[in-house]
Amino acid sequence: MWLMLQMDEPEDFVIATGEVHSVREFVEKAFQNIGKTIVWEGKDKNEVGRCKETGKIHVTVNHKYYRPTEVDFLQGDSTKAKQKLNWKPSVTFDELVNEMVKADVELMRNNPNA
Repeated sequence: MWLMLQMDEPEDFVIATGEVHSVREFVEKAFQNIGKTIVWEGKDKNEVGRCKETGKIHVTVNHKYYRPTEVDFLQGDSTKAKQKLNWKPSVTFDELVNEMVKADVELMRNNPNA
């Protein structure tokens, strides 16, 4: 963001790794960070993610979060940011998931009613 603010003229930039990851992969990595393995059962709106160790359902599909016009493939192209700002990603997907899980765990420790 700092690099963008240094530009003489404002421009739009896409900041992305160029990697492609599914919500399913994100969920699996997030649960791995807290020592749980998610196994998937069912299909489409009836699919659930169950904890392999306890059998408890931790993930359900909620139709209200579906995009009205779903795109089959999404991938950010940060070529312009790389060329004009000399920017490159510095955090991997695994590191990002780890940081997000740590922040949520810390939030719950400090405010269990959040």
